[in-house]
Amino acid sequence: MSPPPTNRALGFTLLEVLVALAILAIVLSAGFRAVGLATGNVQELRERQLAEWVALNRLASHRIIGEFLDTGTYTGTEQQASYTFEWKEEVQNTPNALVRRTTVRVYRPGDDSHALSQLAGFMVRPLQ
Repeated sequence: MSPPPTNRALGFTLLEVLVALAILAIVLSAGFRAVGLATGNVQELRERQLAEWVALNRLASHRIIGEFLDTGTYTGTEQQASYTFEWKEEVQNTPNALVRRTTVRVYRPGDDSHALSQLAGFMVRPLQ
């Protein structure tokens, strides 16, 4: 015997389609948010890396030139890639009169409340 015929149409109901679309919308919005956050983090990491290079360049230039700076604070700007950074160097005495500690902090222009990079190094008085 064959089953009795039914008049039911095959396919999805309107309610099932709406639920599927709602789930898809939620998943896609979460994915776009994650991509947006990742892109923002890449920009921040790029700025921090470039700021670190600025600080390293400041310390290396003192070492290469053989400078022995007076104690105090020095400021300036430096271009790295397509970014401009402000740097601040603090030169301090140490217990050894032939050695000075230099701390370099690098900031975004106009924002010296949060350093993107901070490095410390030591300068030794060149022998005469």
